[in-house]
Amino acid sequence: MNTTSTATEAVSHEAQHDTSKGLSSREFLTFRLGREEYGIDILNVQEIRGYSPSTHMANTPAHVLGVVNLRGVIVPIVDLRMKFELEDVVYGDLTVTIVLNIGERVIGIVVDSVSDVIELQASQIQPAPAFSGGIGTDHITGIGTIKSGDEERMLILIDIDQLMSSADMGLVGSVEH
Repeated sequence: MNTTSTATEAVSHEAQHDTSKGLSSREFLTFRLGREEYGIDILNVQEIRGYSPSTHMANTPAHVLGVVNLRGVIVPIVDLRMKFELEDVVYGDLTVTIVLNIGERVIGIVVDSVSDVIELQASQIQPAPAFSGGIGTDHITGIGTIKSGDEERMLILIDIDQLMSSADMGLVGSVEH
């Protein structure tokens, strides 16, 4: 996937699916953090950008890297690897920032790489087991199962609205449009 592309086509595609099939299926943008694969609702995605360093802000949690100016909008940038307390963060060629629309806010999340957009039926999503560490089950909508031939992948589905709106994120207030 081109890291400078927007998610406009995918969002349009999602809207068509919702009207033709009801809400029995949803599309997710999948990404990697370390060895794990995660998914977020494609409707929250504004665009995907190559990673570039942000301007550090004093007195913010360690997982809030800073802010960037995105076409006149000041956008806080959160490193999900740091938030989820995963192994050391290394920014490479595949590292990207996913720009999200969360309520009235625009927020960027840094991930190791973006995989693809997948459609999951309700029957492919199971409840999340209890986790310890940086992500709690209140931020996980379920575990998606993706079958490809004889292979089966597990996808941790994140409620990105809930996660980014939680008090421990340190993102109090909203970014003005």
